[in-house]
Amino acid sequence: MATLTDAKRVVVKIGSALLVDRDTGALRSEWLASVAQDVAMLKQGGTDVVLVSSGSIALGRGVLALGLGPLALEQSQAAAAVGQIRLARAYEEVLAPHGITTAQVLVTLEDSANRRRYLNSRATLETLLGLGAVPIVNENDTVATDEIRFGDNDRLAAQIAVTVGADQLILLSDVDGFYSANPADDPTATRYDVIDRITPQIEAMAGDAGSGLSKGGMKTKVMAAKTAVSAGCAMAITEGSVLRPLTALVQGANATWFTAQTDPQAARKGWIGAMKPAGQVTLDSGAVAALGRGNSLLPAGITQVSGDFGRGDAVAIAGPDGAVIGTGLTRYSADETALIKGHQSAEIETILGYPGRAALIHRDDMAL
Repeated sequence: MATLTDAKRVVVKIGSALLVDRDTGALRSEWLASVAQDVAMLKQGGTDVVLVSSGSIALGRGVLALGLGPLALEQSQAAAAVGQIRLARAYEEVLAPHGITTAQVLVTLEDSANRRRYLNSRATLETLLGLGAVPIVNENDTVATDEIRFGDNDRLAAQIAVTVGADQLILLSDVDGFYSANPADDPTATRYDVIDRITPQIEAMAGDAGSGLSKGGMKTKVMAAKTAVSAGCAMAITEGSVLRPLTALVQGANATWFTAQTDPQAARKGWIGAMKPAGQVTLDSGAVAALGRGNSLLPAGITQVSGDFGRGDAVAIAGPDGAVIGTGLTRYSADETALIKGHQSAEIETILGYPGRAALIHRDDMAL
């Protein structure tokens, strides 16, 4: 069974009901400060941390006196605009004393559905984590509509976990794990410690329960688990309302772990390798050797370009003899690649008229 201290990179999902007092609409400051202590503990142990946090609408509706009832779309967006400032400031204030830099990252469903935007999001988050920051990710409720939104942060957290290649996803919940039935309604319900495979029976056990402030239910958590484990990321559901909830998990608090059958890197490579290429780039022998050493593909090593592909599309990677040696997600279109092939990365800005990324295909976006 996975343990939190094993994680190299962890995504923690925090729901509105944990972050905001249901009766007053005020931030639960003491609880949030305790979560900051947990984040500092993980980072001191060498673990990268991403927080996926709800709360902007819940905080904003209190400020705007919108009450607890259903909100119209424009009211939700207005509440998010007001609450997001407060949410970001709250995280900054509790993490700064630990010497941790926070970053606000707002996303929509389109950022994962569109491959080009997905790669941009991934690059931004990777850079932030590399610089030691803790990204605070939330759905951009100010602009998202029902047609282009995740709708709950369980699934958003799972998508972010996939995007950053996390090996663990922790859903802080109002229950201490996954039960055979709703424990509030059925006293005979039993909690699962570990779920190795999400069967139709497991899915059937998941009900639709939520609080007045959050939209998540157990069904969305199981959907999140399916996304996470298929990408090599183990996922835990645990009680989040206690102080220092991540420390509690480390110390053996009740939880349900959904196990991953592979690791994030292998899962990602398999996903890329299964894609149908939209074009092909042919390399010289030096570039092929560099890829064999684990390097990224630079424009200088490309000799030929074929196909009509855009940024984020999969392209076949061929050696000098034309034999395909792998597949990768390109950071440039076919036209741009044709212009910069054979050139040094430092020349890209001069050729294209804007500063681009040094690598045509990053090694993490390549399956050989």
